[in-house]
Amino acid sequence: MQTNEIMMGRLAKVSRLQAICIAHATSDDADNDEYIKLRQELINDNEVRDILPQFIRCFNDLSQFWNYIRPKFKTYKERREFIWGEFRPLCEAIEQNTISAQPADNDISSILINFDAKHVRIAWEKALERRDEDPEAAITMARTLIESVCKHILDEARVSYSDKNDDLPKLYKETAKQLNMAPEQYQEEVFKQILGGCHSVIQGLGELRNKLGDAHGKGKKAVKPSPRHATLAVNLAGSMAAFLVATWEERSSK
Repeated sequence: MQTNEIMMGRLAKVSRLQAICIAHATSDDADNDEYIKLRQELINDNEVRDILPQFIRCFNDLSQFWNYIRPKFKTYKERREFIWGEFRPLCEAIEQNTISAQPADNDISSILINFDAKHVRIAWEKALERRDEDPEAAITMARTLIESVCKHILDEARVSYSDKNDDLPKLYKETAKQLNMAPEQYQEEVFKQILGGCHSVIQGLGELRNKLGDAHGKGKKAVKPSPRHATLAVNLAGSMAAFLVATWEERSSK
């Protein structure tokens, strides 16, 4: 069986590629070179090649993708939903393998429980407790965990932030900058890719909470998450939170 690290890396690549497509389809900045690189790596991956979205397999660069998506849908909302839908089978297939690998909760807990922040420990414990019984609440707590860790680190670093700002990616970006984990702080392409993947994971957790968590009201057609969705969110959040904490503690000790 493949290691959890390999599957997490694969999920980070897929999440990043999806984010690039959404950005380009909605007239936001998107890196064509990164698209080409990620696309080729995933096409060369025998485990995911056959379930990549068809447009990824067909279009070698973003200009080709733009010529396809622009006339197909008129609104940004339609384009986003189409891209999410096309990537969903691939993401779910990776999620199944990721969950079956069962990341070590105890290793994450040993880092977070010893962290000098009560609200961080509580968020992690609640996320673990609710994975099976209340997936919506677990997904919300996964996002809360990352937010709490970021705010605690920024407080310790004496960096100001707005409590009214609900933009998790922006909060994480400032935290990553303080920890020297921002992609733009590196010249090596491999580090840029890995750290860019981390940012995509955080962005995905925020979007997952908005769509499947219990922080917002639901309409009649709302999708109800399953325990496997919650497990993925909690495991990703726990791994990222533990990495942030360990990095901060290492830098602080120096």
